[in-house]
Amino acid sequence: MSSSDQIEDDEVQEILKTGTDLRQYSAQIEKEFKEVENRSIEDYIKESQNIANLHNQIGDTSTILERMESMLMDIQDALNNISTEITTLQKKSVSMSVQLTNRQSVRAQLSQFIEDMAVPEEMITTIMDTAVTEKEFVTHLNELNHKLSLMKELNFKESKSSQDVSDVLQKLKIKAMSKLRVYLMEQIYKFRKPMTNYQIPQNAMLKFKFFFEFILSNERIVAQEICNEYIDTMGKIYYSYFKSYSTRLAALKFEEAVSKDDLMGLEDTVTRSIFSKTSSLKNKSTVFSIGDRGDVLNQQLEAPIIVPHAQQKIRYPYESLFRSEQYALVDNACREYLFVTEFFIVRGAQAQELFNQIMGKTMALLIKNLETYVQDCYDTIALFLCIQLCLRYQLMCHKRCVPALDRYWDNLQAVIWPRFEHVFRMNIQSIQECDPTKFPKETGPHYITRRYAEFSAAIVGISENFPNELVSHLLLELQEEVKCFMLRMAAIFTTRKEQLIYLINNYDLVLGVLMERTRDNSKEAEAFRELLSTRSSEYVEEILAPHLGGIIQYVKDCEQMLEKEQTEEFKRQERRSLQLVANFSANWKKSLEELNREVFLSFPSLVTGSQLLQLALAQLVQYYHKFYKLLTPSARAQLVNIHVIMIEIKKYKSNY
Repeated sequence: MSSSDQIEDDEVQEILKTGTDLRQYSAQIEKEFKEVENRSIEDYIKESQNIANLHNQIGDTSTILERMESMLMDIQDALNNISTEITTLQKKSVSMSVQLTNRQSVRAQLSQFIEDMAVPEEMITTIMDTAVTEKEFVTHLNELNHKLSLMKELNFKESKSSQDVSDVLQKLKIKAMSKLRVYLMEQIYKFRKPMTNYQIPQNAMLKFKFFFEFILSNERIVAQEICNEYIDTMGKIYYSYFKSYSTRLAALKFEEAVSKDDLMGLEDTVTRSIFSKTSSLKNKSTVFSIGDRGDVLNQQLEAPIIVPHAQQKIRYPYESLFRSEQYALVDNACREYLFVTEFFIVRGAQAQELFNQIMGKTMALLIKNLETYVQDCYDTIALFLCIQLCLRYQLMCHKRCVPALDRYWDNLQAVIWPRFEHVFRMNIQSIQECDPTKFPKETGPHYITRRYAEFSAAIVGISENFPNELVSHLLLELQEEVKCFMLRMAAIFTTRKEQLIYLINNYDLVLGVLMERTRDNSKEAEAFRELLSTRSSEYVEEILAPHLGGIIQYVKDCEQMLEKEQTEEFKRQERRSLQLVANFSANWKKSLEELNREVFLSFPSLVTGSQLLQLALAQLVQYYHKFYKLLTPSARAQLVNIHVIMIEIKKYKSNY
């Protein structure tokens, strides 16, 4: 409820309380309204002029606002027009920018095209008059090559603009080609001069290798002519050089070569007078040993080649001459291959074909020379060293990124391997056919054993870096034959002790050589180490038997009785043991002396003798301990104290 309603209600309540007549009250109120209305009218009349003025002002203001609205509408229309014009201008600006870019692009292309098409006077003068080795000529030759390439493209598109300069460019090309051909031919002819270091003209050609590239891209017939001239010239130079070099090297070979009489199992029956010529290779111990010959695979592999006229009085084994010849080929062939691939711009099969055209005749000559040597060669080590040289030089070529000689190395090996296997098997057969009865009965190392030891050590040592299954198989066959030969030789001795001494001396020789020349864990060394150990143990038992045989047998018998629990039988052995104790106590010092003397007289190697003596003494002490434990207390009291024996044994301990 509002406040006015509250007042009226209060008044009504007041009237009702006072008992006032409502009609009278209503007339009074109406009268008051009339009075108020009249006063308001009088006020309006008084202000009528002002109200009229206000009405006029409002009308004027409305008119002004209408005009402003009209003006604003005009301005809005103007702004809309301006926005449209700006958009139009922006589109025109973008269009003009694109047109400008296109014109600039076209202008640059046209400018470049005009520049490429134009033939400057300076270019004509330089190509015509300047020497080909001058820097200006090379620069303009590059520009000419570019223009000729462009001309080919335009002619293909049947462009009319190319006809304006085509004649001039063709004449310049002919002139340039003529000068370049003359220059390159002159460089090739320089190779033909005697005593020429052909690396110098080759380097000069590489410096201007663009000349051939220019000729190749513009006139393949001329390029082929130059290439053929180079092939013919260098092919003849290499062939002439290596033919002469091989002939002069052959004169440095040992005069007396290894023959079919120099096989491992054949007896050296060649008699020599004081006037006969000898060479280090003819000595059979050198035929089957490596000596310093293995140096060709190591420090001599890349050593300077042999100069024949400076080595007239020195003689070499074949592998040294082979190394020198092949290293000369490697050096020349690698340089030649790298040159032709770079200068003549060939790769892969093309490079191989070009290389073969240059070096083919020379390589065929070297293969033929090798075939001539191999067909009568009996020097197995020389053949194997040559095979290893091929493998190493092939690896060297690969490191120099030259695969062109791979087939050549394969051909060389194909020549050597069959002969190597044939001669190797001839040596094996010579041992198979060897008759032990024709040799003197000596227990020392046999010369055939020494030959085998040196030979197998040489082959194993050489093949360590490049193992081969065939070589391993041949070595195993040879080893088995030599072991059989040793057993056949041992059989000619009547006593077992002599047989064992012979076997130990020979096994020890083989093992010593193998240990010195090869790895300790080689299969060959392991096989003979096991054989030596077995025979050594058997020999110790054999030499202890005369001095300690009774005690050894007693120990074995008693241990067998105890194992079978034959106690009564064991007790009945006391009398036998007392006799053995008495005998040992009386003779043990003498036995030690005889053992020492016998061992060192039987074995040339002091180290082997010392090892066997120590093994025998250790076995003696071991049997002594077992014997002591089997004795009764009364018998033990009569036995020599072990400490006394050990003190005496120490006297025989050597420093070997």
